[in-house]
This record gives sequence, structure tokens and C-alpha cells, in this order.
Amino acid sequence: MKAIPRVVARILEVLRDARRVCVVGHLRPDGDCIGSQLALALALEAQGKHVTCWNEDAVPEKYRFLDPDGRIQKPRPGEVFDCVVATDAASLERLGAGVLAGIAERRCLINIDHHISNTRYGDINWVVPRQPSTGELIHRLLRAARWPITPAIADCLFTAISTDTGSFQYPTTLPSTYHVAGELVASGANLARICHEVYQSFPLTRVRLLKRVYSRFRLTADDQIAYCWISRADIARSGADPADTEGIIDHLRAIEPVVVACLFEEYEPGVVRVSLRSKSDRVDVGAVAAQFGGGGHPAAAGARIPGTPLSVRRRVLAALKKALLNHQPGQPAGKKRSARLARAA
Repeated sequence: MKAIPRVVARILEVLRDARRVCVVGHLRPDGDCIGSQLALALALEAQGKHVTCWNEDAVPEKYRFLDPDGRIQKPRPGEVFDCVVATDAASLERLGAGVLAGIAERRCLINIDHHISNTRYGDINWVVPRQPSTGELIHRLLRAARWPITPAIADCLFTAISTDTGSFQYPTTLPSTYHVAGELVASGANLARICHEVYQSFPLTRVRLLKRVYSRFRLTADDQIAYCWISRADIARSGADPADTEGIIDHLRAIEPVVVACLFEEYEPGVVRVSLRSKSDRVDVGAVAAQFGGGGHPAAAGARIPGTPLSVRRRVLAALKKALLNHQPGQPAGKKRSARLARAA
């Protein structure tokens, strides 16, 4: 085994000395967040630790098979922890106000993440932007500790890695990612069940929501940008849960001429949640999201932006168009857009 990085050795030292550990994740948790949280919690429990697992938001339906015992709970005040581990959260704010209040009484905060926008908010920070998922970092941590990877842990980590790499399709996927996936299958990851639960079991309410997306999405910038708006009324009328919007943006991203996909969601009155996906290194959507106080990766990013739906849409689309223009060398300024550029701006 390779030499253990100093930061990993320090994390393991703190975890081995701790008796009460809390593992937390970000708001609106995705597969990487849920899988990383649960894998670490299960491994720590096997080491005899008293483990609490918190998230501000409920586990999305399609990931509940990973948590049959309901380990992930809403935060509660009054707890005292020797150590808190935040997984897949780029900033303290992404943990949510309830989690922040609940983990106030702690000795040490460990931050394990792979987002380039991470603010290094922990007492110990293990942030590796080149890694395609936090799940892969948790796998490295468990291997370094020589803690057993049970079939349940393997399910969690395979789900984390698969979902954050677009089922191993995103360009961020590394050769090592496939090696880790192979090790997890050898450790008992149930591929058939994971694929069924995560990719082949969408609720009817989500399909109704997707129908609205297909009926109203728009193209602009010579069909290089696809975008759509989902209101709170859309979610209510379809009977969907806000978590059902996860992955919908990939349907826009998959359109052949599209370079950037953008999904606008009415998060709360006066705040719009924007999700961005790029399938070309011509556009770094993480940099675009950062302009609006958000963050993420070059190929996947997001932000919560104050303002009216129309004003937010105009500002974000303008920033995306500018990013496209800045990465089209050799094209005369007067010919950089056709009449389609004016559509739906």
C-alpha cells in the first residue's frame, strides 16, 4: 500500500481517539453525499464508536435502500461530540443552519470533500478537487485505516462514486475510479440492486415533472445552451418532492448540440436555485456559478441566487453566453451569434 498522506494519518488519529462522532452532509443530499456519510458511519460503528449521522434534509427516496435502519436523522440540539466529520460539503453554509447549531459543541471538525470551491472550513481539511467523488476519498480513508469494507459499505461507496461520475461517463472519471469500483464489487457491492434503485426506479411523480421539462425547455446561443424553469407550483401539481428534480438537468445536457445545460428552480420566494452542467472544457460552469456566490466543478456546479425568476434567468444566461464567446477563438465578433441567440433571453 502507498504511504498514507499526512492529512489522512491525522484524520485517522483523531477518529481513533474519538468516542462520539457525528457525520454530516450537505443540504439537498445527492448520492455522493448520502453514500459517503453512510459508508463512514458504518465503518466507525464497526470500530465501536458512538456514531450520529445528520442531514438537514431527508434522504431522497431512491437512496433509502442504503439506509434501511434510518441512521441519517435530522439534527437536534444539545449533543456534544468529540469529532464531527463533514462529507461532500463545500462550505459550512451548505450544511444548513440546523446542522450547524447541532454540531456547535465539538472538539474537532474534519472536512472531507472534492469540490474545488471548498472553503477549507474544518480544523482538518482533506480536499482533493481532482477526485471525481467524495466516495472515492472515503474509500481511501477506510483502506488506509485497514477497516473492513462490508457489502453494505461497498453499496454506499459504489453508489456515491457512480452517481457523481454520471455512471462513470463524466470526463472527471479517472482510471483509479474504475479500480476502486472493481474493488467495491469484489467487496460485495450489489450492482443489480444499485442500478435498479438509483437508475431504473423513478417515481411517477418525477416522470410527470419531467414531462413539464420536456414541454417547456428552451434553446439559445445557437442551440448551445439548453435551459428550463421549474416552479414550486410545478412540483406541487405533479405531486413531486423537491428531491425529484435531481438528475433532470441531465436530460437537457444529453441533447446533441447542447454544450451547457441550466435548470432554474424556485427554491423559496425571492431565491432561485440554479444547476449547471457542461459537457465541454470550453465552459467552466464552476467559474460561472462562482460569479453568483455558488460553486462546484468545471462540469457541474450550482448556486442559490436572490432575485426574481426572470432577472436571475437573464443574468445567468448572459454569463453562460459570455463564457461561450470567450472560448470560441478565431470567430469574428459579428458572427458569433445567429438570430437564435435572441430566443427566450
